[in-house]
Amino acid sequence: MPPGHPTDHQVEARCVRLLAKADDVVAVAPVIEAQVLTRGASDLIVEIKAAAVNPSDVKAATGLMPYAVFPRTSGRDYAGVVIGGPSGWIGRGVFGSSGDLGIRRDGTHATHLVVEREAVVEKPASISWEEAAGIGVPFVTAMEGLRRAGLPKPSETVLVMGVNGKVGQAAAQVTSWHGARVIGVARKREPYEGHSNSPVEMIDASATDVATRVRELTGGKGADIVFNTVGDPYFEAAHKSLALRGRQILIAAVDRIVQFNIFEFYRGQHTYVGVDTLALSSIAAGAVLRELAPGFASGHLKPFPIKPGAIYPLEQAREAFAAVAGSSRDRVILRP
Repeated sequence: MPPGHPTDHQVEARCVRLLAKADDVVAVAPVIEAQVLTRGASDLIVEIKAAAVNPSDVKAATGLMPYAVFPRTSGRDYAGVVIGGPSGWIGRGVFGSSGDLGIRRDGTHATHLVVEREAVVEKPASISWEEAAGIGVPFVTAMEGLRRAGLPKPSETVLVMGVNGKVGQAAAQVTSWHGARVIGVARKREPYEGHSNSPVEMIDASATDVATRVRELTGGKGADIVFNTVGDPYFEAAHKSLALRGRQILIAAVDRIVQFNIFEFYRGQHTYVGVDTLALSSIAAGAVLRELAPGFASGHLKPFPIKPGAIYPLEQAREAFAAVAGSSRDRVILRP
């Protein structure tokens, strides 16, 4: 079969392969290999136009996710054109994300991908391939957290800790799309860097007691939702910022263990929501993205800007991984 020329059920793809666990980020050594991909009856073959590199891709490569399998093709997020499947699907531009692609099964860092039909979402025409590929994990994480905590109402305030990170920006976008007020926390004095449908009030955590300032900004009430994208370093401030019946969303940890005042927790009638998008299948992630798609189509949600210097060919996957490991705030993209 000529490379890249599919039958209805098979295609030969060039794939970024991780052959074994690396000892550290410096030792990550992806290789390019040819693989024949075969779709099942309910699957599509997608010709990949762009695929994002996430921090979780790097963590999985260095053994920080014990369930990651080797060898495998890396990558969780993608955008591309359907070239194999039912006739009504051929030629459609789609995008998607996953908790298992690139971790427990072959993923998106390739010229082609086999994925379930229910996993893909129609790509809005106004969004580029690279932008669509960059939506995935950050927006799925933000939406899943807010959905499980109870989507914010226009009368509510959402405090986003680590608001200038990619999940933080996505959470601010989704919150303001739903008409709620956003207060952002950063570790230093800086403006909000992302898109929002209303002003984002910023708190400099290095110069201000976060909880005290939140109470001042909310007339003493506190935040109805705290989206804590950082974890334990902000746990106490988040806890003290919560309104009565407030909800804290947690997606990350540094040292993992925190002091927890059970009395204040139940007296405040608080709810803590833990979100792990690695537990979401491709189909589950697709369902979350489908909820977000109208926001992107209307312009209330905007994809992250993709800088030309953050786009790499498959052959430079190692450099792309290194850029992500270096805490780049840019969304890093592989383009076959």
